[in-house]
Amino acid sequence: MTQTQTDTRILDVATAIETRVSVRQYVPDSLPQADLERILELGSKAPSAFNAQPWRFVVVRSEAVKEQLKAAAYGQAQITSAPATIVIYSDMEDVMANAAETAHPGMGEEGKARQVETFQNSFGAMTVEQRAEWANAQSYIALGFLMLAARGMGYDTVPMLGFDPEQVKTLLGLPAHAKIAALLPIGKAAQPGFPQYRHPLGRIVSYK
Repeated sequence: MTQTQTDTRILDVATAIETRVSVRQYVPDSLPQADLERILELGSKAPSAFNAQPWRFVVVRSEAVKEQLKAAAYGQAQITSAPATIVIYSDMEDVMANAAETAHPGMGEEGKARQVETFQNSFGAMTVEQRAEWANAQSYIALGFLMLAARGMGYDTVPMLGFDPEQVKTLLGLPAHAKIAALLPIGKAAQPGFPQYRHPLGRIVSYK
């Protein structure tokens, strides 16, 4: 089996990383709801500073909405080809309004109060835009987790950064302050993606 072929086995982490490629043509109806929800659950396990978890996921499965999302993404056909496209965005204002929810249950009520205070001290003086930029950077961690979770379950993805964010927000009814990290079509590959080609470690790593 080549690295561009999909598999129904559960892959170990190293194999998922080594076989993940960007796919732009998908098999229709190749993503059962149960598998999709498992991928979303695993993606939500991504770490974030202060346990803020600012990412939010909108799953687009409706054919009509996919057509509109495709238009907002400059006509890129992978959106309508894939069984689903996950829109990953961040909403730091929701986090700020519900900061206590990010506290671990084991922290108790005092811990929740400290968590709220921490968020206010860390982000309260920032502008909405500054908070949004911070949260968006955190959301890229969740994007990586989603891609590896999908590949680990035998599915393929392609991260998309080419889209009109205002059109996407209007289409999906997202808050004006939200930041969209990426669109992520997901399903089984109908055509293989290009094999991985990456710099050798000597090109990108230095030791001090």
